[in-house]
Amino acid sequence: MKVHVANHPLVSHKLTVLRDERTDSPTFRRLVEELVTLLAYEATRQVRTIEVEITTPVTKTKGQKLADPRPVVVPILRAGLGMLEGMSKLLPTAEVGFLGMVRDEKTLEASTYANRLPEDLSGRHVFVLDPMLATGGTLIMAFHYLIDLGATDITAVCILSAPEGIAAVEKEFKDSKVPITIVTGALDEKLNEHGYIVPGLGDAGDRLYGVV
Repeated sequence: MKVHVANHPLVSHKLTVLRDERTDSPTFRRLVEELVTLLAYEATRQVRTIEVEITTPVTKTKGQKLADPRPVVVPILRAGLGMLEGMSKLLPTAEVGFLGMVRDEKTLEASTYANRLPEDLSGRHVFVLDPMLATGGTLIMAFHYLIDLGATDITAVCILSAPEGIAAVEKEFKDSKVPITIVTGALDEKLNEHGYIVPGLGDAGDRLYGVV
């Protein structure tokens, strides 16, 4: 498993504003979109391309375009939905699927309540969007689900990650033949007793959409 922590002054700046408890939901949503576009640039470095020949106004030349089958972007509902627009700006032709997952606040275990995915992901590079990699339970369940559908390459894009979550995912998939990459804006200090990332930014879903 590969872990890439984005090291960019704009990422650090936007994360600082996101962490601030005074940042309102409209500003939070806009910054998440901008931040995810920056992270998506890093996450798509290994996206599959093929060589094509084109004609410019001057001459013929060769270039690159995304290979088939197209990548699939999978936001984890509900908070991952706030990341979709930022990812789609970089991969506008990618297909989009959805996984509805919720974490029990007492047991910290994740469960799936909805999915809208292709039945066969064979040969597909899948990009999973989940703002917070905390305990790792949600991503572990999502990765297993995608691998069972045939995904051959998985990259998770997370705004923040905790060391405990990274370690849990790495342990779970240490023998997996499917390449797994985690791209994150920052690796924070730890999890607290409630399973929240410290210093973190609170509940990403609530800050994106309010409490419902």
